[in-house]
Amino acid sequence: MRFTRSFIPTLKETPAEATLASHVLMMRAGLIRKTASGMYLWLPLGLKLFKKVETIVREEMVRAGAHEISCSIAVPAELFQETGRWQRFGDEMFRLKDRHKRDFALGPTHEEVFTDLVRTHLTSWRSFPITLFQIGRKYRDEIRPRFGVMRGREFTMKDAYSFDTSEEGLRESYSKMVEAYKRIFTRCGLDFTMVAADSGTIGGDVSYENASPVKRWSSMVPAVRSPSRR
Repeated sequence: MRFTRSFIPTLKETPAEATLASHVLMMRAGLIRKTASGMYLWLPLGLKLFKKVETIVREEMVRAGAHEISCSIAVPAELFQETGRWQRFGDEMFRLKDRHKRDFALGPTHEEVFTDLVRTHLTSWRSFPITLFQIGRKYRDEIRPRFGVMRGREFTMKDAYSFDTSEEGLRESYSKMVEAYKRIFTRCGLDFTMVAADSGTIGGDVSYENASPVKRWSSMVPAVRSPSRR
């Protein structure tokens, strides 16, 4: 397609809210546009780039032996109440009621959904280990959204969950994810360094971030979990 027939609305001036280099470039190059605080739409050129990265992530997850599913963004309150995170997430969780006054949340993360799926349908130890993943939207009502798509209230995240029968198996599954992330970052042309990180409200006892001081880009490597929800 000719450039003159494309929809790439570039900007001459830097938007006032854009302070991070990546945010400035994405706005001025016509990749994204803000629709509300912490929420962005992807323009045609930005979406093409987004899909390329998504393809790399998906290919490496499958290469690591993970199986893809897709969860609803609306999660029944009962699942979060069972783990106590309905209260712990606090105001960061988007909450809503359906017409029958039942409570739901716009999923800030989906550990509860994946775990409920596995405990319901996998009843034999022979079914384990298994790793499931999805690439989907997440919602967190950040008090101060910033850095463009880096810390927004609506974002797309790849989350993967390992279900194992032993601590040794859990560590092995985690190692596979670490190697998968290394391949992802390498294929994306990123220089990175693994650093220890805090798992926060997501949980788990081991987490790493891959941070690149050169490109000023980072992404969480989520801790894999066992069926006992360690």
